[in-house]
Amino acid sequence: MSLFNRRTFLATGAATALSGPALASASTYVVPDHLKPRIVDIKSQFRPGEIHVDPGQFALYWTLPGGEAIRYPVGIGTDQRYSAGTFTIKRKAEWPRWTPTKAMIRREPHIYAQHAAGMAGGGANPLGARALYLYRGGRDTYLRIHGTPKPRTVEARVSNGCVRMINEHVIDLYNRVPNGTRVVLH
Repeated sequence: MSLFNRRTFLATGAATALSGPALASASTYVVPDHLKPRIVDIKSQFRPGEIHVDPGQFALYWTLPGGEAIRYPVGIGTDQRYSAGTFTIKRKAEWPRWTPTKAMIRREPHIYAQHAAGMAGGGANPLGARALYLYRGGRDTYLRIHGTPKPRTVEARVSNGCVRMINEHVIDLYNRVPNGTRVVLH
């Protein structure tokens, strides 16, 4: 069951404005209509200015005033790596540097060991165009909400724990969300 009301609607021009040509020249991926962000009604208990991730719907919601939210499709952590909880965004980065965690290298050295020293931001970087860093208390959890160079991986359990978004969408969210934002992974 979804955390949010089933009734959805497109705000005038919202889907077009949110999916716009922000990365059109940098990507050949055309976002299908069903994966475009849209304005949805939400249940009254959600305060404006928060992020809520509904893993059963592969959806991230940026809550707005008036009982609405912007719904973005996302990829999430595999069953064993999805970590529900409440977090705070304490850092944001454009075209972030990425370093696999020690646990990632231990689990799959054939994939991650070559990047143990890190990878500069850019088109092939797994964090994509933007990253929002999730903290619990004052500690970095190593969980991120980030873009991806593989947009076809949204709406699936594919990550090492992070929430991944289509680059155009994470750029839009990044521009809306300030540091200090509350994030709930349901």
